[in-house]
Amino acid sequence: MSIPWDPQHADARSTDALVQLVYRSNLLGADRSVCNWGGGNTSAKAMAKDFRGRPVPVLHVKGSGSDLAGCAIRHFSTLLLEPVQALLERESMTDAEMVDYLGHCALHPGGPRPSIETLLHAFLPAAHVDHTHPDAIVALCTAEEGEDWAREIYGQRAIWIPYRRPGFALARQCALALRRQPGADVILLAKHGLITWGDTAEAAYRSTLAAIGASERFLKSRARAAGAAAVDPGPQMPEEAVAEVLPWLRGRLGSKGRVILTLDQTPGTAAFLADPVRMGMAAEGAACPDHLVHTGRLPLILPAVTGPEAFRTAVDAALEPFAAGVGAEYQACAKAAASDIPADPPIPRVILAPGVGLISTGKSKTMSKVSRDLAHRAMAVIDLLAGAGGHYAPLQAQDAFDVQYWPLERYKLSLLPPERSFSRQVAFVTGGAGGIGRAVARAFCREGAHVVLADIDAAGAQAAAAELCDEFGADCATGVAANVTDEAQLASAFQAASRAYGGVDVVVANAGIASSARIEETSLDEWQRNLDVLATGYFLTAREGARLLRNQRLGGAMIFVASKNALSAGRNIAAYGAAKAAEVHLARCLAEELGPDGIRVNVVNPDAVLSGSRIWSSDWRESRARNYGIAADDLPAFYRKRTLLDVNIEPEDVAAAITFLASPQAAKTTGAMLPVDGGVGSAFPR
Repeated sequence: MSIPWDPQHADARSTDALVQLVYRSNLLGADRSVCNWGGGNTSAKAMAKDFRGRPVPVLHVKGSGSDLAGCAIRHFSTLLLEPVQALLERESMTDAEMVDYLGHCALHPGGPRPSIETLLHAFLPAAHVDHTHPDAIVALCTAEEGEDWAREIYGQRAIWIPYRRPGFALARQCALALRRQPGADVILLAKHGLITWGDTAEAAYRSTLAAIGASERFLKSRARAAGAAAVDPGPQMPEEAVAEVLPWLRGRLGSKGRVILTLDQTPGTAAFLADPVRMGMAAEGAACPDHLVHTGRLPLILPAVTGPEAFRTAVDAALEPFAAGVGAEYQACAKAAASDIPADPPIPRVILAPGVGLISTGKSKTMSKVSRDLAHRAMAVIDLLAGAGGHYAPLQAQDAFDVQYWPLERYKLSLLPPERSFSRQVAFVTGGAGGIGRAVARAFCREGAHVVLADIDAAGAQAAAAELCDEFGADCATGVAANVTDEAQLASAFQAASRAYGGVDVVVANAGIASSARIEETSLDEWQRNLDVLATGYFLTAREGARLLRNQRLGGAMIFVASKNALSAGRNIAAYGAAKAAEVHLARCLAEELGPDGIRVNVVNPDAVLSGSRIWSSDWRESRARNYGIAADDLPAFYRKRTLLDVNIEPEDVAAAITFLASPQAAKTTGAMLPVDGGVGSAFPR
C-alpha cells in the first residue's frame, strides 16, 4: 500500500491547502497499485484571494496530463468554486460547454487545464476528494459479481455507479446519489475506479487506503479459500534468440509506424502468460479507461513458442488479422459515435507472447514502459479477479472507442512533448565514452533519438549515458561494454541494444586509436593494432550492424568516422593513415552492398579534433607536435592556420555532420564522404 501519512512532514503540517494537496497526491502516486501513471486526480476546497484581493472559495484540482507521483503546485488548477458548483443544478452539459465554462472559472488565467473530472470534485460536498484507479478496486468494479461483492464488503457505506464515461453527467450522478445516501463514504464506479473523501487531507488519504484495503482483503481471502496452485511458466526462448526476434518484430510493426519496444520477462509475467484462464480474461479487453489509453483495448496474443522461426510464423499469422479487427472495430464504433477523428495506427500496444514475454510498444522508451506498466496493472487486476473466482466484465468496444477517441482524452495526449527529427529511432555509437562519441550521442538525444553508447571503457560509457538521461530524460541512453576488435563483445553489445529498445536504426562506427612513428620505428604490433581497431573493428561493427538492420527491414544508416588522413598522406602515420584509408573503402563497398536494403553508408572525415579527445590526450599529441617542430600547446593554432576557413574543429562539428547524414535530409545520399576539417585542400574527396 501507499506510504503512511507522516504528520511530522512539513507539507503535511502546512496550513496551505494546496501544499497539503500536493503532499497527499504524491503519496497516492507513489504506489502504482493505487494510482496509475498519469491517472487519478485529487482536489481540495479552500479560500483564496481573487484578483481584487477579496477572499473567495476555490477548488484546487489536478490539471489534465500530469502525474500524481511527481506533480507540484504548478500542475494544479484553481477555480472559483461557487460558479462551478452552480452547474449541479443544470440537467445536462456537453463536454465542449463544460471545458469552455471551466475556462471562465479559473482564478489564475493561463494555468493548466482542469482535470476531465473536475466537476466530480466540485459537486461532492467534502473539502478533500480523491479519485483513483487501484488494482483491488478495478478488479471489484470489473467483476460481474462486483455490485454484490461491494455490498458484502462495504454495506451501506458504498454507492455503486454503473459505467458512464467521465464528464458532467457522471459527476452529477455521483453527487445526487450521495445526497440520497448521505451516510456513504465510498463511491465505486463500475469499470472505472474509486472516489473517496474527507474533511481533512489526512482523513481523505486514510479513507482512500481503507477502501482499497477492504476490497483487497476480500478478494485475497476468496483466493486463499480457493487454494489456487502456482502456474509453471514452461520453457522460455533463449536470450540470444530473443535478441534476434525483437528487431524483426520491430521491423514487422514498423510497416504501421516505427516504435520502441520494452520486453518484460519477469517470473510473474511468465507465469501469467502460461495461465490459460488469465490469458483468456486478458483477451476480453481492457478493464478500465485508465488502462485503455496506454494499452489499447486488446493485446496481441501469440501462441507459446520457444524458437525464432516459430515466433516469426506466429506473428505473421496474428498481426494482419489483429490490424484488420482493430480497423473494422474502429469503423463500426466511429460510425455509431458519428466521430471523424482519424484512426490510430493499428499497432498493438501490448503483445503477450508465452515463452518470450510481454512486449510493449510506444513512440519512446518511456511511453513503451508506461504501456508495460499499465499492462502490469491490468494483469494485477486479472490476478485478483481470477483468484477470487470472479467473472471478468471489461469495457466493451463502443465504450472503449468513446474513451480512446474522446476529444478531452485526445487533449491530454496533446500535452505530451512533440516528436523530434530522430524520435522513435535508436543510434548505436562505438567509442561512446570519448569526446566525439559523447558529442554524437548528445546530438542524437537532443533530436529525440535513443542512444546506445558502446565502449571498451564500459564504466565511461555508462557514465556518459547517465549524463544524457539526466539531461534529456530517463531511458534515452544506455551504456554497454564493447571492444570493437572482439566479435563476441560486439555481438553482445548489439543484442543489448535490441533488448533495451527493440533494435537499431543508425550505426555510428567511431571507436578509434592513433599512433605516430617513422616507418622503420613502427612495430608490427603497432601496425596490427591500428588495423585491428580502425579497419577490422569497423568491419566487425558494420557486420553486426548489417545483420541487425537487414533482419529488422526498416532500412537504416551507417556512418563511419574516418579522418582527413584517409585521403591526405602524412609523415610518420603510415599505420594510422593506411587503416583509415581501408576504413573509407570498406564504407564504399558496403554502400554498394547494402543499398538495395535501404541502408545508407557514408563517411565523415574530421581533422584534429583536440577538444575532449582521448586520442589527443595521449602520446599522439606530443608526437604530432614533434613532427611539426612545434610545442604541444601550439597545436590548436597550427591546425587552425592550415585550414582554409581558419577554424578549429570541435566534437560538436563532427556530431552535426553525422546527424545530418543519418537524417531524412540525406535520405538519398550513400557512399559519400563529408569533410569536417575546416578546409584542407589535400584532403578534398576526389
